[in-house]
Amino acid sequence: MPHLKPHPLGTRPKLTDALASPTDGLPPKGAIDDALDAHAARIAALQAALGAEGKRALLVVLQGRDACGKDGTVRRVFGGLNPAYSSVTSFKRPTTTELHHDYLWRIHQALPARGTIGVFNRSHYEDVLAVRVHRLVPEAVWRRRYAQLNEFERMLVEEGTEIRKFFLHVSKGEQLKRLEERLDDPAKSWKFEAADLKERALWDEYTAAYEEMLEQCSTPWAPWYLVPADRNKPREFLVGEVVLEALERMDPKYPAPDPEVLKLRGKLE
Repeated sequence: MPHLKPHPLGTRPKLTDALASPTDGLPPKGAIDDALDAHAARIAALQAALGAEGKRALLVVLQGRDACGKDGTVRRVFGGLNPAYSSVTSFKRPTTTELHHDYLWRIHQALPARGTIGVFNRSHYEDVLAVRVHRLVPEAVWRRRYAQLNEFERMLVEEGTEIRKFFLHVSKGEQLKRLEERLDDPAKSWKFEAADLKERALWDEYTAAYEEMLEQCSTPWAPWYLVPADRNKPREFLVGEVVLEALERMDPKYPAPDPEVLKLRGKLE
């Protein structure tokens, strides 16, 4: 069983800095790389069966503050996937075209097709997070979206898409350290925007939004997992463990060969 348990619906967490530290009982430092490799290999094998089966999909949602490790998690946990049967979508500010539609329009178009695994780097939850914090719509509008998101995800599950959602929780001190490292590293400095500092100044407002998101939208059909994200490898191990468990529960099967094709055995030249 995974170390992480789904966050219980109707329970509001207190997102303290202490919760951003790894949990006890994880593999020791020397063994965690082997465990990550084992997860990746098994996930890739199950993806191949899922693609061949072609009947169901898996959607993985990664949500969190700037520098919480979403990109690193995508690389380490999902880097071994066959690109033909997977997708990664990063949601930025809505375009003019997207704003002329309902807020889920752009999300629906990015959902994984049957037989594939899709990863959302940020997601439809921005419409109860950034939209709330920056007061882009009235409270009455974003507050009713909790129920809408739950029903949207229920429909996806009933149509064959399994959903696992991860909130990568980074502490305020660790985020500051990572943002400073971005400025010092030419390979990362391009990611830094002045807006990052403005978002950081809204730490408490985002904390309240994340806490209510977890309280309102961790359902039995689309659970949220609260992932301590101050250390990279434990974060990736915990996410990979839950993803692997979800795929094993789905238990995808390779289709039986076409009887007509079997008749050709021995006739190939």
